[in-house]
Amino acid sequence: MTNRLTMGVAGTGYWASVTHAPAVVASDRWDLTAVWGRRPDATAALAASLPGDVAPFDDFDAFLDSVDGVTFALPPDVQAPLALRALNAGKHVLLEKPISLDASQADALVAAAERSGAATAVFFTILYDPRVRALIAAAAEAPALLGGTGLWLGSALNDENPFNTPWRHVHGGLWDLGPHALSVLWTTVGPIVEVAAHAGAADLRHLVLTHASGASSTVSLTLRAPDAADGFSTTLWGEQGKFAVPVDDVDSLAALTVALNELGELAASGRSDHPYGVEFGRDIVRLLANAERQIADAAKP
Repeated sequence: MTNRLTMGVAGTGYWASVTHAPAVVASDRWDLTAVWGRRPDATAALAASLPGDVAPFDDFDAFLDSVDGVTFALPPDVQAPLALRALNAGKHVLLEKPISLDASQADALVAAAERSGAATAVFFTILYDPRVRALIAAAAEAPALLGGTGLWLGSALNDENPFNTPWRHVHGGLWDLGPHALSVLWTTVGPIVEVAAHAGAADLRHLVLTHASGASSTVSLTLRAPDAADGFSTTLWGEQGKFAVPVDDVDSLAALTVALNELGELAASGRSDHPYGVEFGRDIVRLLANAERQIADAAKP
């Protein structure tokens, strides 16, 4: 296929090795040519494990100079400043959710993308599943949905889970699962204009969402559910009835391959209008930051 571009993977952990790197290899638009990581040994090992001539880098600027685009597989607090550097260098970027842990930093990413004209996409995993895409399209054509509810019971912080990482211990389900839950409800029930947050035990959070249409929806989420209760669900309802969104069995590798192909199509055509680009990522971060602020304020003596 013509118009293939070069892509580098930023990150060398579990998610980089099982999802980001394989998705670039599987994509129709990108050639994987570089890996950057914070640990030189892990960077070299990942690069050596990949097909083709993939160069390991420990200098981020040199890494950027070698590629047309970057897919990020890093914690959000590490990702955001590096993504800003990538956008300022004119690189196309695929960001993990949340794009940052700070609303002002998310605003900076949007501004950088607008200045550079680079294509961006955020990996809200579920939104790249064809079944969910069909539901989103149907919701846009049918009478407006009246509401929805999401129950996101994760066990990522239990022992031996590959997602048991330091940033998740600090920021919990609100910031890890929240982007998934909110993005699904935003794209089906409609844009979310207000959030009310309540804290439960540990990192359990309950959110009441108001949509631009006047509809309302709810979300409960945690990363500390018992293994026996682990699982995600979202139900939508309206005049057409009640139906479930398939949020618990999405193929992450296939979904990321779709995201990368869409990013590549935009990059090759000089466009930057992905519906789930940094602007949408910023909108979700604003909601999460608002919810976090409400919970912090309620905890003050």
